[in-house]
Amino acid sequence: MAVPAFAPLKITADLRRRIAAALAEDIGTGDVTTQAVVGARERGRAVILARERGIVCGLPVVAEVFMAADRRLRVRCLRQEGDAVDEGDEVFEVAGSLGAILKAERVALNFLQRLSGIATLTRRYVEALSGSKTRVFDTRKTTPLWRDLEKYAVRVGGGCNHRFGLYDMVLIKNNHADAAGSLAEAIRRVRCGLRDKRRRLRVMAEVRNLREVREAVAGGVDMIMFDNLTPTQMRQALREIPSGVQTEASGGMTVRRVRALAQLGLDRISVGALTHSAPAIDFSLRYRKA
Repeated sequence: MAVPAFAPLKITADLRRRIAAALAEDIGTGDVTTQAVVGARERGRAVILARERGIVCGLPVVAEVFMAADRRLRVRCLRQEGDAVDEGDEVFEVAGSLGAILKAERVALNFLQRLSGIATLTRRYVEALSGSKTRVFDTRKTTPLWRDLEKYAVRVGGGCNHRFGLYDMVLIKNNHADAAGSLAEAIRRVRCGLRDKRRRLRVMAEVRNLREVREAVAGGVDMIMFDNLTPTQMRQALREIPSGVQTEASGGMTVRRVRALAQLGLDRISVGALTHSAPAIDFSLRYRKA
């Protein structure tokens, strides 16, 4: 199965600030254990190794964490982002001040374990859709202030990103339709509100039944999202949707369910679990003499 290429992670000034804040949270007034046990001039080397199978993701962040602890540390990635790893595989190496390595250890592993967990779970969904035209997408159900990292991990796993936030795509959800009185009225209001926009935003409508499917089609939306519809209902809806309108299923998705839905010919399936329920992949750091 070919996994789509993904752009490298951008290490922005904002990400560096968040890494610094994460280190500050953990270190506080000082790493009292390391200060007591390790000499200030003691040097060493350490490797990070996988303790279970998974897809590795987050190595650029790991490197930045160690460099934030001490810019003189020497870091080296032993695997590439998106690589499948097994128990015992070494993925990263760091050398230099042993005190700095130990101070940064937990924060580096926290980033690596979380992001690798998302990439690993995403890969399972991507593999479940192998052979179909349907692609797996994430949602906005992300950890606050981690959205860029977690959506990057989805891409590393072979998945696709939905809108990044509330500003880059129109998504008329059930609450919007109910507040407006109907989906048709919500679409009309969106069209009026977008007239003054200089850039064209894609418009997606979430639908709960065939009546709303017809309202969405009549309103000329770009994408239609089926919210918790049964396969039979989706099959009926697909017969009424023009070929130029993209279709997406959402709600309660599991690996087993997306495999069954792939035969319907949907364009997309969105899975909130990619980011809100991915179990961490276990990694550990092991000391080696320099």
